[in-house]
Amino acid sequence: MVEAVQGAGVVVTGAGGGIGAALARRFAAEGARVVVNDLDADRAKAVADEIGAIAVPGDASAVVGAARDALGGTVDIYCANAGVGSGGSEAAGEDVWALAWDVNVMAHVRAAEALIPGWLERGGGRFVSTVSAAGLLTMIGAAPYSVTKHGAYAFAEWLSLTYRHRGIKVHAICPQGVRTDMLAATGSAGDLVLQPTAIEPDAVADALMKGIAEDRFLVLPHPEVAGYYQARATEPDRWLTTMNHIQQKWEAVE
Repeated sequence: MVEAVQGAGVVVTGAGGGIGAALARRFAAEGARVVVNDLDADRAKAVADEIGAIAVPGDASAVVGAARDALGGTVDIYCANAGVGSGGSEAAGEDVWALAWDVNVMAHVRAAEALIPGWLERGGGRFVSTVSAAGLLTMIGAAPYSVTKHGAYAFAEWLSLTYRHRGIKVHAICPQGVRTDMLAATGSAGDLVLQPTAIEPDAVADALMKGIAEDRFLVLPHPEVAGYYQARATEPDRWLTTMNHIQQKWEAVE
């Protein structure tokens, strides 16, 4: 059992399925009091009923108040997990870019704005951002997703460096492929890049619990991502050339 989780009031957004549902189940199994949030009220209720949690459906950008009330006034751990896997290039429509920015970045900002003052007053709180390895690296065929996941990672990093001395813990989860509906929707790009090493959502929950136990910011369910991230930083042209070869391979099968 993870001591920091036992008895904690936890909110998981986008928890009607996939990674979010796995996180909610694991938090409940660890003895937390869990709020399951999802736009789909039926899916949120189904997961909540399964694990003895509370369903608070609705937009993740505006869930903090209702979730806090449902937990009796205090949110200890907030998992900003809801996301959209917007594909496309620079030519993706303005509406596609706007939705990706709003869900993948601004929902995190709004949640932090609602939570941080109370956490500072209490001297503690924990913010978990489901980012994706795309936020450290990139993803072919998905400019809006890649760019906004970089934004989500940058925001989590900023929260950590700004508030860690005041008791606020931040974790950025950055998996590669995870066997969810979002992965299935990535099509041939996901088949090429993500499917070969895809893991189950429960493995992401396992990695997060280890990260919480160790108070570690960067959570890598695929450990090999650390090496890719290092290569990107130290040899950017070589890394970009490698990624371009993958792009060309994808174009050849499209």
